[in-house]
Amino acid sequence: MDDVGRAPETRWEDRTEIPLALASLCFLAAYATLVLAPGLPSGWHDLTLAVLLAAWALFFLDYAVRWRLSGRRWGFVRHHPLDTLTLLLPLLRPLRIVKFYDAVQRRHGRARLPLYGRVMVYASLAAVLVGFSGALAVYAQERYAPGASMTTFGDAVWWTCSTLATVGYGDIVPITPKGRLIAVGMMAGGLALLGAVTGSFSSWLIHRFTRPDEEEPPGS
Repeated sequence: MDDVGRAPETRWEDRTEIPLALASLCFLAAYATLVLAPGLPSGWHDLTLAVLLAAWALFFLDYAVRWRLSGRRWGFVRHHPLDTLTLLLPLLRPLRIVKFYDAVQRRHGRARLPLYGRVMVYASLAAVLVGFSGALAVYAQERYAPGASMTTFGDAVWWTCSTLATVGYGDIVPITPKGRLIAVGMMAGGLALLGAVTGSFSSWLIHRFTRPDEEEPPGS
């Protein structure tokens, strides 16, 4: 697509989609390595930490450039709350993969899936990314806490699944303040993602099984 006539901020976003998506995956992989492999040799630990910080530096640079190009200063912050949140909480940054997938679909013209299917796919992908990131974060806070019931990463994954599904068995619960704060975010995310999937599926069912003579109310 020709860049002539397009806003500088839009051109920047198009050019940085792939590098930032890769940086998001590198950030998540580096964080997972630090959490799941605490016994890394010093050299590997430093390298992993360097990757983590370098990825976050790229996120900060992207935010600063977009803020500068927008010319709106505080208006940019108000209109991009999710970007600001992911800058402060970079573990949410892998959600950019969802945006990247959507951009790839748009670049190839017409989307392969209908709207209902895209919403369910995006919500499911977001649930996997949020779930994995949340499991890592809460496990990092809980594993060494005295009296914690979450002692393995498997426990964290089980807790994350039950939390995102809004089931909440209560067999494994976070006990640290930071762990409980993460739990609040997971609960809110679970409600939002579950609502998106079930709402889209219900709309698809209604649309799929509605007869032509039922599309408009009688007498309209």
